[in-house]
Amino acid sequence: MPLGEDANLFTLAFRCRPEGGMMLEEVSELIGLQVYTSKGIYLGNVSNLIVDVSVNKVDSLYITDTNPQLVEDSKAVGVPFRWIQAVGDIVVLRYFPGRVTVMKEDATGSEEEAVFNV
Repeated sequence: MPLGEDANLFTLAFRCRPEGGMMLEEVSELIGLQVYTSKGIYLGNVSNLIVDVSVNKVDSLYITDTNPQLVEDSKAVGVPFRWIQAVGDIVVLRYFPGRVTVMKEDATGSEEEAVFNV
């Protein structure tokens, strides 16, 4: 839900949830939450938020201390906000690729694109 122009982006994460239940009051409450895939596999911890200031909304969650079974070399990853299924005491994702691999440099020095192996 987009925030009004007079609203502070970091004040309200969610104003209401029709299905009821726990509701976040501040976006900063996401920091430190553990993140799990829809299959219950631990991904990592939310360490920061990536904000699209042009439209005043959280674009992604920055996840660190990632599970090496899901992310090569346990690198930090940005998870698009649209992939989130639920937020409460933990974050549950509706989608995450089977495995994220790290960008590699080829012999010419140019980087290859990161590959999502599903």
